[in-house]
Amino acid sequence: MTYSFSPLIKRGDSPIVLAQPHGGTDVPLNIWDRFNTVGQALADTDWHINRLYDGLLENMSVIQTPVHRYVIDANRDPAGASLYPGQNTTTLCPLTDFDGRPIYRDGQEPSEDEVEERRAKFHAPYHEAIAEELERVRQKFGVAVLYDCHSIRSNIPFLFEGELPVFNIGSNVGQTCAPMIEQITVDACRQDDSVETVVNARFKGGWTTRHYGKPETGMHAIQMETAQRAYMFEQSPWAYAPERADKTRTTLKSILTQLEAQALAGAFSNASTSRKRSRQ
Repeated sequence: MTYSFSPLIKRGDSPIVLAQPHGGTDVPLNIWDRFNTVGQALADTDWHINRLYDGLLENMSVIQTPVHRYVIDANRDPAGASLYPGQNTTTLCPLTDFDGRPIYRDGQEPSEDEVEERRAKFHAPYHEAIAEELERVRQKFGVAVLYDCHSIRSNIPFLFEGELPVFNIGSNVGQTCAPMIEQITVDACRQDDSVETVVNARFKGGWTTRHYGKPETGMHAIQMETAQRAYMFEQSPWAYAPERADKTRTTLKSILTQLEAQALAGAFSNASTSRKRSRQ
């Protein structure tokens, strides 16, 4: 049976749009059968990411891809360029997991033609949906804020040293959004001084954030990478931890509520104009 793909789209009535590129676990059978046991474990999923954000802002739009990141990573440059040159990372169609272990059986890795086929079938429609929704929102509100939702295990030596902070905010060093958007996000996270928050550290924003974040046009983007210990158990069967999650959801709700209020008040439009004038 041929796998039928389409992104999952919930259209809202808010200037805030959530993107969730890594929460899906669908793998077409012709790819699943070529994964080894490491690949079939699907360990590098952003587990429960939709549940973590569900209902935090009543009217926001949400766009998800149901396809697992091992099939194709919807947050990678479709041309295959590395987002973090010189650092360990995974590719557009990953060949390894986050621990650097192969995910395919020997000789079953995708060819260049297959990578392109997956890009056209899975990556492109997801981003077409994001672009369409952002433009719809911008036309209605004069501004759109893309909030890219991610989560990851707290300890992955292949990708970063030590334990990852709970909140990892990325704006490509301030290039993808108005300064106020980054500041609101940081301030809300730092209200809880029991957890660590960092900005533009190991995660500066993936391709989604960098591609859509064009503040001068009224299109803003920011990435939130949340350490999974803040809302779940970080080993199979990857169970949700409601008490931890509720605390984390309080912070995330504060961020999204403030972003929406300021966007509706026109604060980010003014910030975009100011930034554009300052560069002239």
